Amino acid sequence: MNSDCDPPQVYGSRGDGLRLSHQPSTINHQPSTINQIQMPKIIAIVEDEPALRENYSAALRAQGYHTQMFATRKEALDGFRKRLPDLILLDIGLTGDADGGFEVCREVRMLSVTVPVIFLSARDTDLDIISGLRLGADDYLTKDISLPHLTARISALFRRLEALKTPSVQENIIERGLLSIDVNRYAVRWRGRTVDLTLTEFWMVHALALHPGHVKNREQLMRDAQIVVDDATITSHVKRMRGKFVAVDPQFTGIDTVYGMGYRWLDHTAE
Repeated sequence: MNSDCDPPQVYGSRGDGLRLSHQPSTINHQPSTINQIQMPKIIAIVEDEPALRENYSAALRAQGYHTQMFATRKEALDGFRKRLPDLILLDIGLTGDADGGFEVCREVRMLSVTVPVIFLSARDTDLDIISGLRLGADDYLTKDISLPHLTARISALFRRLEALKTPSVQENIIERGLLSIDVNRYAVRWRGRTVDLTLTEFWMVHALALHPGHVKNREQLMRDAQIVVDDATITSHVKRMRGKFVAVDPQFTGIDTVYGMGYRWLDHTAE
């Protein structure tokens, strides 16, 4: 693993060790401004079992990604404070720290609300899954998932990021009454105040707000937000989204549950 004074090690498609800059990432994880250069995506793997860590890394390198590997909470956070990766695969139980992954996720969300985080854990209780999503993870997978399925989920998250970076001109800014969505900046504002959403939450608000008043069932919401999760996960995301809006405006009622059908956005008109 990495020493406290070294930058994180990155492994390319042939396992080449590449050094990263000591420059820290910006807090909102903005993409590089270098035009026309498509750099390989860097995926951080936070996993305390060496064999699993190496298997995940090899599978991802075979898909053209570069990887970083960490075994402990301290190693991971030291690396992320120097530079954030493009995506984080995160186990819950880490060396000497039964819930270390939860703390990593909590601190990552203080550094960036947009970098994708996927929990990949042997723990499959509802409590663990809901806890991970409430901390801001974009997905929660169990370790019995196949490697092709895992890489497909990762590719889907990256496609969503790319779609957000290249919206049509007409949809750069979406105004719905008191709600404003800036697609270029992944920014959501309510009553003029910023609402910090994860990538998945951003997509879900975007999908609902595009057609105020239209009820979307869970299947439609998954399709529009480009995610594949179960009903309980959708419910957890919606509850977390509501909580973030309520923190900004205690009178918020913009996300309406239509029982037995799904969810809709209520278009409030500014006074």
